[in-house]
Amino acid sequence: MSRQPVHESDLRSLERSRMYTIFAPLDADEPLPRELVMAGRRHRTLGRWELAGALWLPALALILMLGGWTRMPPPMAMGLIALTFSGLLAFALSGRRK
Repeated sequence: MSRQPVHESDLRSLERSRMYTIFAPLDADEPLPRELVMAGRRHRTLGRWELAGALWLPALALILMLGGWTRMPPPMAMGLIALTFSGLLAFALSGRRK
């Protein structure tokens, strides 16, 4: 079986005028289907909760690394970790949720 070469006349069905006879143009006032609305809510922007959660682990690693490097006493390191956690929690709670 050999493939036949594609000619331009074979692609005529892709012209705009021909496509409008096959498919109706989209209506700008038509509401989105429920599935697309739900998918849009899933991919929302980054909020305060997400930002605080993303900053928590690097902050914890930084405190532990600096505490080991400077030979910080463990109770002081735990206090700094608790202070960082409460600060990030306060930051997350201060934002308004929808």
